[in-house]
Amino acid sequence: MLKRILGLIGWLGVALVLAAVALRFLAPERQQLINYLAIGGLVATLLYLLSQWRDIVRSFSKRNVQYGSLAIGSILLVLGILIAVNWMSTRQNKRWDLTSNQQYSLSDQTRKVLGDLTQPVKVRVFDESTGFGRFRDVLSEYEYESGQFTVEYVDIVKQPTVAQRYQIAQPGTVLFEYGGRTEKVTTTDEQQLTNALIKVVSGRQPKVYFVHGHGERDTAASDRDGYGAAAEQLRSANFLVERLPLAQDPNVPQDADIVIVAGPDADFLPGEIDALQAYLRRGGHVLLLLDPPATADAKPLTNLIAFARDWGIDVGNNVVVDVSGVGRAFNAGPEVPIALSYPGHPINDRFDQMTAYSIARSVRPVEGGANGRTAQPFVETGPNSWAESDVRGLMSTGQVQRNPEDGDVGGPVALGAAVTAAAEAAPAQPTQPQGEEAPKPEARMVVIGDSDFAANWLVGFQGNRDLFLNVANWLALQENLIAIRPKAADDRRITVTADQQARIRLISLFVIPGLLFAAGLRTWWRRR
Repeated sequence: MLKRILGLIGWLGVALVLAAVALRFLAPERQQLINYLAIGGLVATLLYLLSQWRDIVRSFSKRNVQYGSLAIGSILLVLGILIAVNWMSTRQNKRWDLTSNQQYSLSDQTRKVLGDLTQPVKVRVFDESTGFGRFRDVLSEYEYESGQFTVEYVDIVKQPTVAQRYQIAQPGTVLFEYGGRTEKVTTTDEQQLTNALIKVVSGRQPKVYFVHGHGERDTAASDRDGYGAAAEQLRSANFLVERLPLAQDPNVPQDADIVIVAGPDADFLPGEIDALQAYLRRGGHVLLLLDPPATADAKPLTNLIAFARDWGIDVGNNVVVDVSGVGRAFNAGPEVPIALSYPGHPINDRFDQMTAYSIARSVRPVEGGANGRTAQPFVETGPNSWAESDVRGLMSTGQVQRNPEDGDVGGPVALGAAVTAAAEAAPAQPTQPQGEEAPKPEARMVVIGDSDFAANWLVGFQGNRDLFLNVANWLALQENLIAIRPKAADDRRITVTADQQARIRLISLFVIPGLLFAAGLRTWWRRR
């Protein structure tokens, strides 16, 4: 009877170990149960082996002890190697993503945000157990990247009280917790998950004002030239976006983190320039996107150009053309210069993507600076480009030819410049955290000689979106968020016509099986 009980204990130990292995693959989130099953199985197996010690000793007294010892030694050696490999892999993890678009690798921005975490971030995924897999594929990469990032999976069917406690009404909700703050998203998209992480960590949303009233780009427009996509990108990146009628109320709001002037057709009034100057003096941040004249007889933006020059940035009265031929791959002519050169500046931190601009003018630092302010270029065209000074001739004929004697400036040509200066007066309502380590108020200005690069039709080109958001984050004093953002996965679907579908069906149902049948029949006939 005792021997039978011990035999059952041995089989129970094997069953418990197999159950632990199965749960490790089917439900890895139940780690505590897996540990209990594994320990119980090992204990039961050891008890069975101890009860059979006489039979084990007797087996070594036989003639085949040498062969048995060799077999056992080989098994122990293999087990030791497996244990050693497993032990090293748990401490020296290395992953390779062989997909063309690095689909299973976190973006530079996500890794940067995770690397800057100073407090634990707790993430809870609320869904049915069958839906955990789609979240685990993404969030496991976050856990792997940062020890401050932990994920808990809550089954809303089995744990409804937990979902009620956090006011979760929709399955597939991801809840971020950090420093007493929470943020919810209902997606597995890396960009949205990282944006939620940024929001919950920062605890505030910088506010961006777009000036309107002079023919600027419309942030609510979805047409080709509108800025609806750019505004949506800013909102996704944790910015608040509003419009600012500076002509009606020549005062920049105290809560403005950034003021953007995007492609005005008409010049600003002196009172509006004074309002922007006062805003900068108290530590404001301004982005000027100034296109060259749309027509040969268009009025120049005299006040805005003088405003930029007062801050050490020279806006050229020209049109940059690019004859390198790079734009031909994108059906773009020489009036769409392509930039691949980015002089050292925080805006370009690890930025190496191609950007495109449509009918742009040169923007470069004033030699020797202005009023004690020295600007820096941060984006340039290639050597096969130049700044065409004969704007009227280019607009009327469309022909491009460099004439140095006419004042054409050869490439590389700077298309954007940035400048910083200490604030002359503290803001009435500071938007940045205060304290001993709080940064001192600093005025910042960025000028780019084109507003098309962030328009709906061009913002999705290569690195245009990233450069636009990098400029916004630098102006908002968020250098830690300057990085390359996640890219959408490549669409590798195959589109076939109805005729092609019919042929595929015919080949798969009749041709291939028929060939296999004929080959088998031939082999049978030859053997017969």
